[in-house]
Amino acid sequence: MIFTSEAFIIFAAVFFPAYFAMPGARSQNAVALAGSAVFYGWWDWRFLGLVGAVTLANFLLAPLARQGRAWLWAAVAFNLGLLGLFKYFGFFVEQAVAGLQALGLAAHRPALSLILPVGISFFTFQALSYTLDVARGRVAPERDPLRFATYIALFPQLVAGPVVRARRLLPQLARHRRFTWANFWLGTEQVLTGAVLKIVIADRLAPLADRVFVGPEAYGPAGIAFGVLCFAVQIYADFAGYSLIAIGLGRIMGLRFRVNFRRPYMARDLRGFWRRWHISLSTWLRDYLYIPLGGSRRGAARRDLNLVLTMGLGGLWHGAGWPFVTWGLLHGAGLVATRRLGMAPVARWPARLGLFATVCLAWVFFRAPDLATAGAVLAGIAGAGPGQGLPGDAVSRALAAGLIASLLAAEALTEDSATARRLTRHRAVRLVRAGAFVLALPLLGVFTGEAFVYFRF
Repeated sequence: MIFTSEAFIIFAAVFFPAYFAMPGARSQNAVALAGSAVFYGWWDWRFLGLVGAVTLANFLLAPLARQGRAWLWAAVAFNLGLLGLFKYFGFFVEQAVAGLQALGLAAHRPALSLILPVGISFFTFQALSYTLDVARGRVAPERDPLRFATYIALFPQLVAGPVVRARRLLPQLARHRRFTWANFWLGTEQVLTGAVLKIVIADRLAPLADRVFVGPEAYGPAGIAFGVLCFAVQIYADFAGYSLIAIGLGRIMGLRFRVNFRRPYMARDLRGFWRRWHISLSTWLRDYLYIPLGGSRRGAARRDLNLVLTMGLGGLWHGAGWPFVTWGLLHGAGLVATRRLGMAPVARWPARLGLFATVCLAWVFFRAPDLATAGAVLAGIAGAGPGQGLPGDAVSRALAAGLIASLLAAEALTEDSATARRLTRHRAVRLVRAGAFVLALPLLGVFTGEAFVYFRF
């Protein structure tokens, strides 16, 4: 089920009254779990068993992981093995077949093909973080299977995050959540903002970006650069929009999720960017991969290697393909360079523009279906391609440019002006903004039912 679909509106109209009618935390969790099963099973009910298996395995293994490392490794192997089977089986088989064929050996891809379950990367990472925290003594083992199952399967953030830590969410699920108008209006405001980011901005920009990445040879340097810019803003609006909707729905339910995006394109270097982009994943990678690898405790050379490994694996987490790995390695190399060179005394806007250009060029590998296409896009930007056209018609390009400029200008103003930040919290300003968003949705929205970008990861 997609947040921006008619089916979800009907689902919400049934779910929230039933949820708040429950007299206690346990009965609310039962309704939340049942609603989450309907929400997730809307795609394919067969994968509910997969969510159940992840839930049961981590519920049973986490207390044992505190008693012995063998149990901890069993839990890690189960979670990562399941993720690897569904997400990376085809990729690694293809690499093995290609390697054998390169050696002159007869090899063929097996007929087995696995469907990628929606959100598997998110709910396995959430489950694994709980088990690791229990093993480290940071979280007490959860004794209530219903509460734990609700923690894993909670529908607002089940399929695309944010990845919520057990020590933050489980205590909230232990308390009865009462309906409050404050939570309702703030949550609705966040949901509305997220819907505008997705339907008005991301889905408007997507066709222009798609045209460039499907056939870069048809466009000139300006057209390709514009397509890359469209994708950079599309993926931000799409994923930040999803996160805001998830956070807003959680708020209406009486639950607090942490911010997942904090104006990342206003950062001045890659370290700042990753403190602001997909914060729940970047902190997960830091706490459960980078620091266990040694972090910065074993000298500069080991720190650099750890950064590159962490970001390379972070790229692979996004998708089974060399473009994703390349994207991650580029960010890892950029973080190493930032650490080595330090923060140069560059003025605010030149630093921001330089970072934005760097991130946009790296996005080419994230979006391209293969390395050859990524190379063609980069060559086209450099003027080496054969094409001369521009993506889309004049009206769609003008609208896209206006949406991009409006979003980035609003973020820059909010970032740089304390007065603007105070104004955005003023009730009258929020009402005007909400009214403008309500008008923008039917006038500028794209209602084609496009799935969120991160559903594929």
